[in-house]
Amino acid sequence: MALTLAETEHVAHLARLRLSAEELEKMRAQLSNILEYIEMLQDLDVSDIPLTAQVTDLVNITRPDAITPSLTHADALSNAPVQADGMFRVSAIFEEE
Repeated sequence: MALTLAETEHVAHLARLRLSAEELEKMRAQLSNILEYIEMLQDLDVSDIPLTAQVTDLVNITRPDAITPSLTHADALSNAPVQADGMFRVSAIFEEE
């Protein structure tokens, strides 16, 4: 499936890409090739292949979920450069109007 230049420009716009005419043509050719490979894959008979969510035997390695004591309020604030009313005081990110 060959993309048109207008379709490629639309995809570039959606991706917020500013491409030169040369880059657009290169992208058009590359995206068209990808779509052709997808069309080839759609022609494969996969009816005998079971659905697969994971193709490797990897599992997440996580620590046990154990309850442990946390910092006291005073310890948590001990290294805070600025405190106010028992809380961390940080500079405003936005200017107030």
